[in-house]
Amino acid sequence: MKKRNEERSLRDPVCEMMVDPGQLAVDYRGRRYAFCSEQCRQRFLANPELYVGLAGHKAPKQEGKKVWKRRRLRLSEPLTPESRMRLAEQLESMMGIKGVDIEDQTIDITYDLLEATEAQIEQAIAGSGAELGQGLATRLSRAFVQYLEETEIESLAATPPTQHHGH
Repeated sequence: MKKRNEERSLRDPVCEMMVDPGQLAVDYRGRRYAFCSEQCRQRFLANPELYVGLAGHKAPKQEGKKVWKRRRLRLSEPLTPESRMRLAEQLESMMGIKGVDIEDQTIDITYDLLEATEAQIEQAIAGSGAELGQGLATRLSRAFVQYLEETEIESLAATPPTQHHGH
């Protein structure tokens, strides 16, 4: 019976967990993909070429690639011990998070860019009730990091080779 259920499962292309074929399902290029969480689904929809290769070209995730990032985010104010624990649990429950260290008003976080982005991390922080610093320099820094991540992701995506025609 167990084997029968495993045969019906699909591998989440982002985190590689086995999931029910109907769970957060998406059809892409004539194939069905299912996801363990909305986070993985969002990562896939934003850049499917990171997870699904093209004919003769594997995607970075299919090659086992990891893109580790370490970021320091600043909170608007120190957290209570309970709030700090809640935030750490929230962040550690995300796919792709390797490490979280929260001290005073700073969060040091290590994550795999193929599974999580700083924008998703910021959403999780807001969802926990914590507030990131709102100074102009801090907001610009976060926006710049998000731009750099988007650029890096685009450069990693599996793309068909360009055809060169001699004249």
